[in-house]
Formats: sequence, C-alpha cells, structure tokens
Amino acid sequence: MSGNKVTIKDVAREAGVSISTVSNALNNVDVLLPETKNHILEVAHRLHYVPNLNGRNLKAKATNAIGLFVTSITGDYYSALADSIYQSCRNRGYDLHIFISDNSEAIMAQILGRRIDGAVILDEHVGESEIAILEDSGMPIVFVDREVESDNLASVVFDSYHEGELVGNFLLEKGNKTFMLIRGERNNFDSIERARGFLNVLNNAGVTVDDKYIFDGLFNREVTYKGMLEFLDKKLPLPDAIFAENDASAIGAMEALLDRGFKIPEDVSVIGCDDIEISKLFRPSLSTVRTSYEKQGALAIDQLISMLKEGAKGTKIILRGSVVSRESTIERK
Repeated sequence: MSGNKVTIKDVAREAGVSISTVSNALNNVDVLLPETKNHILEVAHRLHYVPNLNGRNLKAKATNAIGLFVTSITGDYYSALADSIYQSCRNRGYDLHIFISDNSEAIMAQILGRRIDGAVILDEHVGESEIAILEDSGMPIVFVDREVESDNLASVVFDSYHEGELVGNFLLEKGNKTFMLIRGERNNFDSIERARGFLNVLNNAGVTVDDKYIFDGLFNREVTYKGMLEFLDKKLPLPDAIFAENDASAIGAMEALLDRGFKIPEDVSVIGCDDIEISKLFRPSLSTVRTSYEKQGALAIDQLISMLKEGAKGTKIILRGSVVSRESTIERK
C-alpha cells in the first residue's frame, strides 16, 4: 500500500474485522478480546496507519503547545532539560505540556491526536515502528535520545561514544591500570554509547574490564550507592579508577566509598559525565565530562520551531563534550 495513505478501511480489510472494531481497538474501547485488539494494533503498525484520533483537531488551528515526552522527570539532567525546553518555549510564545509515560500507545495517542503542534521525545518506549508512523504523520518531532533525521524528524544528541572515549583516554593517561564501569540504563542511547566508547579505548590499549567490575547504576545516586556497597561487601580488590556514566551515579559511588573509609582519589579515582551543579560542590569535587546538556533543550526547540514555522527539514545536531579534571582523579605513578 506504499504510495497511498493507509485508511482505517485498509486496516479493517487486512485484519479481517469491521471498521468499528478497528476504531474500538485504536481508541482503547474496552469491548474487545485482548488478542483481537493486539492483532489489530499489530496490523495498524505494520501498515504504518496514522490514526485520526481527533478529526476536528486535525483541521483546527495550531494548538500553540509543544509536548515533551519522557519516562522520568527526576534527577538533575531531566529537570535541567525540561527547564531549558520550557524557557525556550516561553520565549517563543508556546506552552509546554510534559507527558511522563512508559506506554507507547498513550504517547502515540497524544501526538497523533494533534493536541500539540510538535514534540520533543526522550523515551525509549517509542520504538522503530512508532518512529515510522510518526514520520508518516508529518508532525515535527525532535528526539534527544537517538539519532534520527528526515523531513519532519530531527535529533539533538550528545556524542556519547566520544565522551566514553574521552574518559578512557583520560584515565589511561593518568596511569590507571584497572577499571570499573557503572552503567546507566541498558536501553538508553547515551548509556550504550558511553560504555561502547570507553570499553573500546581500553580494549585497544589491551585492557579488559571483568564483569565483576561492571554494574547498573541506572543513572541514579541511591541505586549506585547501594550497588557500590554490594560490590565492596564482596571484598574484591578496588580498581584504580571508576567511570560512572553520569554524575549522579558517580557521586553515589563516592558516598559509598567514603562511608566505608576509602580515600578518593588516593585509593580509587572516580569520574562521571554531564557536569551537573553538584559535581564541583561535592568533596572531593568530581572530575567529569561537560556535555552541554543545558544547550540541548534550547537547540531542540530551535529545530522544532524551524520545522513548524519555516518548513525546514529535520537535521541531526551532535554535541561534543570535554573533560573537566577535578579532585576525584589523580596521576598514578
């Protein structure tokens, strides 16, 4: 059916059901068997059907609102990103609606229902099939958690692979021989790329990181604190240096180490990523990678407004970081 816009009739015919049954499935009306609903939704996704969830809204004037779709709003990075996007929206005369959800159907309903003029997405639950539908919808959308580029889809992302490389080279140049990696979230773009860049640099230098020295901190201070205590309870030798994939995790790791009587950086060096405000205030102050995350939200809105107002095509903007050396790392002889 490529070349022609897929209609609800096409979905009904392909699924072998009536148009009203398709409508009930798409609008989440609780009258269908789960297997029937799932079958219809699978067909709709496969055909790249863009539902008219709010027909009158499709022909209505602009809503003058931008949607930010995230799975969380806690933590320095998320709050700074949301604030940056809000300020940029306000300066451009737009309202900002924040949607916190891990339900891809709910996210798609909000976007495709045209309740907003454009969207910024930081949500791993929006997958490849959803992206294909969003591209067909024509709505301007900017992703800040993956690299996407088309007529109406854009991205503003960190060069997270390069950030991992920066950390690996920095720690090797400091004379460190053994390492720990504290991962973020396994499905997160930045987490995957930071780990890949870091481990590739070490591998190229002939250094491997044992699985016992890798754990998930989930970008969370408390989770990492508990994870570090669990590691210390195993009485394994401390590594020379620890790379935590964001500053919150790095600080959680340092708190656990300090609580157990270890000295930083004498016993172990620690480095994070993002350069959030607390990084320079904590003692010892945290070495990190400055990622320009304050700019990410503003650039995302710049992209979105250009697509909305000027009909610009989506582009990919990649932000490169730089190492900030502070008290938590040391030169090892």
